[in-house]
Amino acid sequence: MSLKVYNTLHGKKEKFESRIEGKVGMYVCGPTVYDTSHIGHARSVVVFDTIFRWFTHLGYDVKYVRNFTDVDDKIIKKSNETGQDCTAITQKYIDEFHNEMDALNVLRPSVEPKATEHIEHIINFIQMLIDKDKAYHVQGGDVYFSIDSFKDYGMLSGRNPDDMRAGARIAVDEKKKSPLDFALWKLAKPGEPFWESPWGEGRPGWHIECSAMSYEYLGEGFDIHGGGKDLIFPHHENEIAQSEAVFGGQFVKYWIHNGFVDINNEKMSKSLGNFTMIKEVLEAYSPEVIRMFLLSNHYRSPIDYSEGSMREVSIGLDRIYSFLERLENAGIKIDASQKGELWDDFSTAMNDDFNSAKGIACVFEAVKKGNRFLDDANDTPDQDTLNVLSLFYNDVKAISNILGMFLLDPVSYFKAKKDKGVEDMAIDPSQIEDLIQQRTNARKNKNFAKADEIRDLLQSKNITLEDGPEGTTWRFE
Repeated sequence: MSLKVYNTLHGKKEKFESRIEGKVGMYVCGPTVYDTSHIGHARSVVVFDTIFRWFTHLGYDVKYVRNFTDVDDKIIKKSNETGQDCTAITQKYIDEFHNEMDALNVLRPSVEPKATEHIEHIINFIQMLIDKDKAYHVQGGDVYFSIDSFKDYGMLSGRNPDDMRAGARIAVDEKKKSPLDFALWKLAKPGEPFWESPWGEGRPGWHIECSAMSYEYLGEGFDIHGGGKDLIFPHHENEIAQSEAVFGGQFVKYWIHNGFVDINNEKMSKSLGNFTMIKEVLEAYSPEVIRMFLLSNHYRSPIDYSEGSMREVSIGLDRIYSFLERLENAGIKIDASQKGELWDDFSTAMNDDFNSAKGIACVFEAVKKGNRFLDDANDTPDQDTLNVLSLFYNDVKAISNILGMFLLDPVSYFKAKKDKGVEDMAIDPSQIEDLIQQRTNARKNKNFAKADEIRDLLQSKNITLEDGPEGTTWRFE
């Protein structure tokens, strides 16, 4: 099955065909590094990390560019408020972002350019726009892009410039030719960081950064541009206008946008005070639980972050690791040269617009079947069953390299959960051990009703007890 990708530009799935056979150029908008990253940032990064992994698996030579916006009004505002240098602020949050993404097992892109390291490229790009009469300099002021010079403005978002212009207000001192024209270069105010340019000391506007940096690393046109849905307008719309105004040809072939993360069924917003930072989530949940949550809905759909949803995902991940533990205990070995039905189903899902949600569902279905095989064999399968289960194991491990989870050995996974404390239960490991001791004492005293009561309580918390000659052990169901 060939890969199909939903292209925001045309509003439909399209067969993927790269511009250059065997190669993929992909640019994804990264964070503006003025503050700690939130769970919405994590979703975009994990989604495109998974897409990057899938293209690599398919054999493409992928050049993946994800930028840092490290000069911006918000960064300058934070600098003024804290007295810290802008560079110190941005480096702090770049380091923090890298640490958090490393924890989430996100692969580093091929290139991670910073806007401040590409000022010369940005200035050259703006000059090309001016030379082609697509941009203009207001004497003693900023440089603007003229949207009237680009007839296809609105192609990505579907917005009509005439409708937008009719509803816009122009300030009395506004020198822009149109209220929709946007800044390419901003003159620096006193105390702001600046760079020398033909138009005076200043700094780049936001939109021009990505056009200049994508051109530097991927050329005049490339295969995929990605980011959150909130970037469709105006950011990505303006990128198209800038780049196609300069070069004439198609800027990006496929536009991919991920959906938002809601918090307890509400949109994440500062006014509601429900911004959930990645570091807070990492304190509460294991990285694989977070990754699985972020990939458990189709990337274009919204996803709701809540204690309930995270608990459900955590229990699901426990179920998969419990199955892998049963496979290892049954002596199942991996033979990476073979793939089975699960891998075929997973590949079909991923080739259908990177449907990780359906791919994960395939894993759960395989786990259910595999557990039935082991149950029927009383955990001592014959050779035919061993062969079937070996394929299951192979496939789960192959899938783990795409999804970036199921990578731990089961013993280490469950030990880490015990050591950390279990976020998906209203009970911690020390309480579990205490209850097991109470149950042991009850059995010694032939108080089997009490022993059964304790077992049922733990079972309700998705904890399975296993009695053996060396005592009672527990694991997550």
